[in-house]
Amino acid sequence: MSEISINTTQNVKINFTAASVGVRIAAYLLDFLIRIAYLVVIYVVLFNVFQIDALLEKIDRWSAIAINLVVCLPVIFYSLIMESIYEGQTIGKKLMKIKIVKLDGYQSSFSDYLIRWFFAIIDIYAFFGLIGIISLVSSKNTQSLGDLAVGTTVISIKNDVTINSTILEELSSEYVPEYPLVIKLSDNDVRIIKETFNKAMVKTDFEMIGKLKNKIEQVTGIKNNSRSEIEFVRTVLKDYNYYTQNM
Repeated sequence: MSEISINTTQNVKINFTAASVGVRIAAYLLDFLIRIAYLVVIYVVLFNVFQIDALLEKIDRWSAIAINLVVCLPVIFYSLIMESIYEGQTIGKKLMKIKIVKLDGYQSSFSDYLIRWFFAIIDIYAFFGLIGIISLVSSKNTQSLGDLAVGTTVISIKNDVTINSTILEELSSEYVPEYPLVIKLSDNDVRIIKETFNKAMVKTDFEMIGKLKNKIEQVTGIKNNSRSEIEFVRTVLKDYNYYTQNM
């Protein structure tokens, strides 16, 4: 699996693992089964409960086509609707633990999902998906044509979850916070700070820790006058946990 480096909006680079072609295909097949199950259930209900077959016999051909089209709309727009609601995931992607992300670090917009949905005609349905597979295999960041068009890719979010891989920090019952202004940060900000801090500590990259400290001060307005840069970042992480868990 290839590594993808994404420069976040906080100007911090984070590496992700690209979702493999096999996993992306598996997610699509799961979504395909969900769509088939919907059609089976809806038509069983319409024909057996509402006796729609009698209605279809009484109306003209174009009206019958219109009714069937309306019934099929959730199937046609399934991926667009799900990815817009769940921020880059369908049910299949959730089950396979993969997600659509922007390579520039920004949140994908509805227009991004719309363009990807349109390009699925070529990526998935043209030549039995051969064009999409060739694009995934040959592109640098494992991107389909739809991904290339809007600057997205699909990453794996399957990780062994420990306290070190979340924004949580272990706090004693006697812990006293120092920086109330940490509440200006978001969960995503803190996740990025912690991931970057942990990587910097492993590599003893004190320059990166200094950049983190400066960025935290800039965003929150906190001024560190006494602690070392390492202790300052650690205190910010703990204070954020304290305030968010006790609000």
